[in-house]
Amino acid sequence: MNVIRTNRHRGAVAIGLALACAAALVLLVVQVVERADASDGGLDEPRARERVMSVTDQFVKRLGTYGPDMVDDSGQMPAYREQVREVITPKFAADFDEQVATAEQLVAQAGVTRSTDVFATGVSAIDDDSARVLVAGAFNDTYTRTGRKGGQPVTQEPYPFRFVVDLVLVDGEWLVDDFSGVNGSGGAPEQQGGQQ
Repeated sequence: MNVIRTNRHRGAVAIGLALACAAALVLLVVQVVERADASDGGLDEPRARERVMSVTDQFVKRLGTYGPDMVDDSGQMPAYREQVREVITPKFAADFDEQVATAEQLVAQAGVTRSTDVFATGVSAIDDDSARVLVAGAFNDTYTRTGRKGGQPVTQEPYPFRFVVDLVLVDGEWLVDDFSGVNGSGGAPEQQGGQQ
């Protein structure tokens, strides 16, 4: 008789535990779905991350791509200025305009050509209207050597960089608001960061 009661008791406990586990699983699924809907970006967060990494990649490549073919009769590079301004905020454009003349002078006087390789980008922080992206790559510079042999092109060793790039959402579009070198790395002096 005791054996029957013990088996019934075990069966009731097993059913109770199974129901409790099922209820806990349902509750967990509901909470996960609610958090995904309410989180910063919800289901759009992966797309936002991809977008800010794409804009960062474009920014660094545009910032680090110029050469003598972009210099006009006044010694400026209007196409270069425009390609960078397309991916930066008006606030950052003011800083950029102050610094771009140095790059234009190097290009006009020494025939400097720069191209950029981006090796990796990664989002370090993102919310509804701001993001921070880390980017690593290298600048490839060539300049024209003047002297007895005339204007010979000289290719320098690639110059590695690591940047922290800050972006903000402006009228539904991610734009770069600032950048700086990481641990002393960065661009050549004429292209080092906005507000440091």
